[in-house]
Amino acid sequence: MTGPAILAGARPRHVSLVALPDVVVSTLAGIFDVMNGVALMGLVAPNAPAPFHIEIVGEAVGALKLASGVPIDVQRAIDTIETSDIVIVPSVLLRPQGWEKGRYPHLVEWLHAMHERGAVLCSACSGVFLLAETGLFDDKEATVHFGYAQAFMASYPAVSTHPERVLVIAGQREDLVSSGASMSWHDLALYLIARYAGATTAQEIARLFALQWHQDGLTPYLVFEGKFDHGDGEIQSAQQWLNEHFALAHPVEAMIERSALAERTFKRRFVNATGLNPIAYVQRLRIEDAKRRLERTEASIEEISWRVGYEDSAFFRRLFKRTTGLNPSAYRRRFRIPDFARSSH
Repeated sequence: MTGPAILAGARPRHVSLVALPDVVVSTLAGIFDVMNGVALMGLVAPNAPAPFHIEIVGEAVGALKLASGVPIDVQRAIDTIETSDIVIVPSVLLRPQGWEKGRYPHLVEWLHAMHERGAVLCSACSGVFLLAETGLFDDKEATVHFGYAQAFMASYPAVSTHPERVLVIAGQREDLVSSGASMSWHDLALYLIARYAGATTAQEIARLFALQWHQDGLTPYLVFEGKFDHGDGEIQSAQQWLNEHFALAHPVEAMIERSALAERTFKRRFVNATGLNPIAYVQRLRIEDAKRRLERTEASIEEISWRVGYEDSAFFRRLFKRTTGLNPSAYRRRFRIPDFARSSH
């Protein structure tokens, strides 16, 4: 994607950055600064405007306390905005009871109107909870923070949800854009800069802010947690046993032997309860344990392979790459605590 050149006299794209009480300040402020980066860093050619005119918008002008307790100044009320080229809903912090639909009917109505008038609607992380209330994402693909994925899918079952993806661009006009977990708002901001100001400008902004595209996706960040709320006591007992004994040579056979069920019945009930067949479940537990060992120990990959239950380290490496998207060495480089941050005591 090269994007249009920034020409003298070109109209800046109007960006509405939505502030509401549930929004996280770091995402809102970060998007504001990065998308203003072309102007802030002096990358605009002589007599050329900045590619974006960004405003923090909300239901009312003035100070608004965000989810973390930090106040932000809402620069413009949505009632005064007839059209906007890009609307971005930053990350929201879900309450303990989850997302409550219907709390912001005026905002939802305005978002729908902006889209009808040509706006590209974007969400960072969990901001898609608000956007999904418009119904525009129904039967479309989207991404959301993997920690909120189950809650989002329960609230919006008509949306095809992919928490492992960094950025999802949907809609006939590529007008519905969602970014995944937390700092993948970097990818959203860089994508919008590339789309409207050109790939070269996006590369320069990435360099100046030391931002990195999450080109490996978010699969390496996902933590496997087996499903336990299925109500099948026999399978729950087997899962609890597996949590402690997954490294055994033949854990599936041992687990079935411990149960009061025939093998076919056990496997059928296990899949129905957990969504995975027993061997796939064991593999996920083993890989999750291997990830922690790679992050926190100096053990060799061969030793880690053996400790989690695989004598064939080559097979372990292939399985690890297939599951996480990274080979074990690359995973260790990305997620281990760097030497300078380790305690010297």
